[in-house]
Amino acid sequence: MGFYSRVILPRLLDWTMADPAFTQYRQQVLANVEGEILEIGFGTGLNLSYYPHHIEKITTIDPNSGMNKLAQKRIQASKIKVENRILNSESLPMADSTFDSVVSTWTLCSIAQVETALQEIYRVLKPGGKFFFVEHGLSDQPQIQVWQNRLTPLQKIIADGCHLNRNIQRLVEQQFQEITLDKFDIENFPKVGSYTYMGVATKTN
Repeated sequence: MGFYSRVILPRLLDWTMADPAFTQYRQQVLANVEGEILEIGFGTGLNLSYYPHHIEKITTIDPNSGMNKLAQKRIQASKIKVENRILNSESLPMADSTFDSVVSTWTLCSIAQVETALQEIYRVLKPGGKFFFVEHGLSDQPQIQVWQNRLTPLQKIIADGCHLNRNIQRLVEQQFQEITLDKFDIENFPKVGSYTYMGVATKTN
């Protein structure tokens, strides 16, 4: 992992993703998490402030050591006990059926083997466990999709693997049969990156 990915990008993402426009979606997606919780793509810890007050502990993973370094201040300031590990989500060391809730916020866009990561999420969830997610992805407007496809190769370079054109609904449905989903554009953001998928997928067996 190079200097840009370890040092510059974490600061850029921390600044960008702290925008108040994202706050309401963090609150909504985290409102109903419960039990044993895993957050993938923990990043700089921006979600910590929005977990329900009754949550006492979460397990978090992120492959970027630079993100982990920035997250430490938020971890130390939080009342939640955080078991934070530097791991990628394509190969989780946790046992089958470990977690009641798995959380992903603006993360699936940048996982190289995203289908494998979703298989792992499903595996570590308990039967009846829920996957809570909010992600940007492929627009429902064909003219925007054209630009998302054109710009994704550049976006992957400047945003460390981030894809503008992933169909998050299709990816999640490949693994989960029971899903509730909202799709919308975040206001005042460029259309190529504002189309958002927010939902809950349940492990049915």
